[in-house]
Amino acid sequence: MKPTHKFQVKAVLPPVLEPLRRLAHNIHWDWNVAAKSLFVRLDPDLWQQTSHNPVAMLGRVDQARLDELAKDDGFIAHMERAIEQLDDYLQQHTWYHKARGETKGKECYAYFCAEYGLSYCLPIYSGGLGILAGDHLKSASDLGLPLVAVGLLYQEGYFAQYLNHDGWQQEEYPINDFYNMPLHLEKDDQGNELIIEVEFPGRMIYARVWRIDVGTVPLYMLDTNIEQNTNPYDHDITDELYGGDRDLRLHQEILLGIGGVRMLEKLGYKPTVYHMNEGHSAFLILERIRKLMQEQGLTFRHAQQFALSTQMFTTHTPVSAGFDLFSPEQTLHYVGHYAEKFGLSPDRFLGLGRENTGDLEAPFNMAIFALKHSAFINGVSQLHGQVSREMFHSLWPDFPRDEVGITSITNGVHARSVTAPATQDLYDRYLAPTWDEAPAESHIWEKVSTIPNEELWRNHERQRSDLVVYIRQHLAKQLQKQGATEAAIAKARQVLKPNLLTIGFARRFATYKRANLFLYDIERIKKIILGNPERQVQFVIAGKAHPKDIPGKELIRNIIHTVQEEGLEDYVVFLPNYNIHIARKMVAGCDVWLNTPRRPREASGTSGMKAAMNGLPNLSVLDGWWDEADYTRTGWAIGHGEIYDDQDYQDRVEASALYELLEKEIVPLFYTRNSFDVPEGWVNKMKEAIRLNCPMFNTSRMLRDYAQKAYFKLSDRHFELSDNRYQAVQELADWKSQLFKAWYNIRVEAFDVGESAEIDIQQPVHVKAILDLAALTPDDLAVQIYLGTINDQDELINGESYPMTFQGLTTDQKAIYQGVVQYKKSGYQGMALRILPHHRHLDDATEPRLIRWA
Repeated sequence: MKPTHKFQVKAVLPPVLEPLRRLAHNIHWDWNVAAKSLFVRLDPDLWQQTSHNPVAMLGRVDQARLDELAKDDGFIAHMERAIEQLDDYLQQHTWYHKARGETKGKECYAYFCAEYGLSYCLPIYSGGLGILAGDHLKSASDLGLPLVAVGLLYQEGYFAQYLNHDGWQQEEYPINDFYNMPLHLEKDDQGNELIIEVEFPGRMIYARVWRIDVGTVPLYMLDTNIEQNTNPYDHDITDELYGGDRDLRLHQEILLGIGGVRMLEKLGYKPTVYHMNEGHSAFLILERIRKLMQEQGLTFRHAQQFALSTQMFTTHTPVSAGFDLFSPEQTLHYVGHYAEKFGLSPDRFLGLGRENTGDLEAPFNMAIFALKHSAFINGVSQLHGQVSREMFHSLWPDFPRDEVGITSITNGVHARSVTAPATQDLYDRYLAPTWDEAPAESHIWEKVSTIPNEELWRNHERQRSDLVVYIRQHLAKQLQKQGATEAAIAKARQVLKPNLLTIGFARRFATYKRANLFLYDIERIKKIILGNPERQVQFVIAGKAHPKDIPGKELIRNIIHTVQEEGLEDYVVFLPNYNIHIARKMVAGCDVWLNTPRRPREASGTSGMKAAMNGLPNLSVLDGWWDEADYTRTGWAIGHGEIYDDQDYQDRVEASALYELLEKEIVPLFYTRNSFDVPEGWVNKMKEAIRLNCPMFNTSRMLRDYAQKAYFKLSDRHFELSDNRYQAVQELADWKSQLFKAWYNIRVEAFDVGESAEIDIQQPVHVKAILDLAALTPDDLAVQIYLGTINDQDELINGESYPMTFQGLTTDQKAIYQGVVQYKKSGYQGMALRILPHHRHLDDATEPRLIRWA
């Protein structure tokens, strides 16, 4: 039966407890110990039942309990302390204000992502990308950055996982009750729901706007499940995260990108930078260009240049198969009307998202589209930056691979969100209350050595005990839901032991991550686990396979079957329904964090960083972030960074290396104790993990990198290029147009080296070149000498460039350049001359993707 009237019913709080509502509606409580413990204190059982959702708690808590707490001086003092901390946090003088005070209030960074992992009670994320995005917002808030975030609000979110009796993953899709979540429904000036609209073929699709307050950062999300959409299909656009077919994915990405831009405009935001976190939101480029053309009177070329100059793109994908591709017909059907607005032919329009614009059959690639329209592009670890430069090298033809216009900013994790409360207290007392934002060069990290070994170890033992208790309860609840026997439930309540070396592995169950590698030689791993009664080992495994990833699901089932067949159920446990809460328990309570991907398939990997925040050593293949960490002092490396063609051989070699490390180093180090039962060698490695990894692999460092390398520069370019009715961007775009016309007519008439073929190190080498600049001027070009070693393919490698100076013109109007260089290395060295574009408004010489070599 349909209701005739609808109401949003709010909890009635005693006036003295009204601050609870404000605390509940800002996600700041997720990383504030005082606020979170306050809601646990309100009703511990209800906290668990609501998946740690304080808003839902306030709607369900017994009124008698509220009345009781209204008279509890201790609870009220706790609440006042939490609200005071929130107020202080929201008003604090931040890093951004100190670094950027003169532009405060003028700039705004718009961050677009398809998913956000903020808290256990907000299941609108699927994994690493979403958790990273959520941590991005939290640290942006901590640093005071003027950032606003855009996403989609999913009615069912990602899926809840359970295993059937055969160990096969099953999916459930619980419905999110938005009115009982820490969300605000945005209203217009008349008090009506704020609605945005996006045109689709034959109809308009409408979406309302919800807001999550992440400290000082607002996250706005679009929801299409509203009455204004008369087509049932449109209600389901924001139904599932990464669900449905390619057509639904295209609808979602149009809504995210185009709808997101319109939403920000309707909310009154005027972003100076647009940050695309992965390619899902890249259609925002189309809407920005359209707006610039229609509202500012710019031509397509000028609008495209301005959009490019103020946009950035972060790629998280190390394989081209991971990018969203849409057929030419599909793309033109849904967004082809932008081609008409831009005055572009269909093929030229589709070429904006093609690696090879001449391949008229190629699909529209969202990553390529974003790459071609971004002034700053980055991978998410140093190794991933290298992989990305290799993967997209064709877009920068003739550039050395290490100069392709893609850099890297290594991911991090939000320290206060992932570090156990007791461990945070330890750091607060022995390091400083600001440890979570302190840079690597801060003296506070030297204070890690002052933490008493026994205190650090006892704290960690409590975390491990808590994890074991939680796992037993979690498994018992899962079995009860499935109608398991009392014997099976009783057995689940006895798994694992609180004092054994515990190895954790938790991540998405994609086959390349090789979750079952530790089971490669079953007899050898059984001996490690059970062989010595005084030195046993146990494993905690968790993670989800995508609902359509059959090999990933088979991997889970194979692990379950192997463990059962070998009688290891008490020592190897698979935790179903991996989520933020389970992840935080595991990274705090395990002893070692295991990661076994096929290098270089792990773009970054952040779960190991979370473990390091809690003092855990990592045991990992040298991939992603671990490749740039001090993996000797803070853990152990599996292999030496090799890449194999034969995967079976790779599995055998790396499994053997894993076993060897466990047998000869890890197990002995863990169980070698002093007279106080403290493994001093192990604790020293924990301290090194804290000292070296915490300041480097956190989102406070990451956001400072994004701000200093990208946000500040792109925002400055926004003001520079838009000044005086966009005069500078018109100048830049017109110059680029002339540049492309003349570029391939440039000729190197002469390139002379004054010295002989044999020279000494540091000997000055005088170089002269004569160039025919075609229709260009010396101000349009940067002419460089390029020095490097010659490899066995007769190619220059590891090169460095040195500028040549314009000396004037010859009688026939050819440009004369001179330079002096010195070789720093002996051996077989080479030299080349190259030419790059130069313009006062061009921030990066690689942006036009043009280079000429003599």
